[in-house]
Amino acid sequence: MTGNLVITIGRQFGSGGRQIGRLLSEKLSIPYYDKEILTEAARDSGICEEILEHHDEKPTRSLLFSLVTGAQMHGGLAGAYMDMPLNHKVFLAQFDAIRRIASQGSCIIVGRCADYVLRDYPNAVKLFVKAGMEKRMERAVAVHGVEPDKAEEYVRKMDKQRASYYNYFATTTWGDVNNYDLCLDTGKLGIEGSAELILQYIALRKTAMKGT
Repeated sequence: MTGNLVITIGRQFGSGGRQIGRLLSEKLSIPYYDKEILTEAARDSGICEEILEHHDEKPTRSLLFSLVTGAQMHGGLAGAYMDMPLNHKVFLAQFDAIRRIASQGSCIIVGRCADYVLRDYPNAVKLFVKAGMEKRMERAVAVHGVEPDKAEEYVRKMDKQRASYYNYFATTTWGDVNNYDLCLDTGKLGIEGSAELILQYIALRKTAMKGT
């Protein structure tokens, strides 16, 4: 396993995927990208960062919304993709940013179809993080401030939103084990344990590749 190591993390809402990403970033001393992807995409494409934020990992919007917000674009992709729906421009801006970041050095990228975008990248380690509903509800309340009696509904809503976004833009299915190198249950392993298992997997994969 030579060259840039790029770890992509798909995750169920409330499973701790972001925490694992940050922890791996510290342990491996490589950059972590989550919302930072939006800043990079805005800089490269000329699309306002607020528009990228509004569309971030969300299902497609109505045609009317696209027409109204499309008028706020300036430069970059606006000229190249004038006839393309805004949500497609936003996805392609993030797509290009992810590709560029992966080519520049080792990094960790959370969400945003990164496993699909980098599906042909030889050094991508594609992860999917899950947990039982009870654990995810607890995290929704503790971390995201969701009211306890609305936690399950909120978790399911966010999962549906992420799945809809992924399934719309990718040719594969969100959460399908065939898309990932490693799937982890943080409800059973915890954040630290999950990060440790990932590090062990990376080390074993490097050893196996040296032997081929």
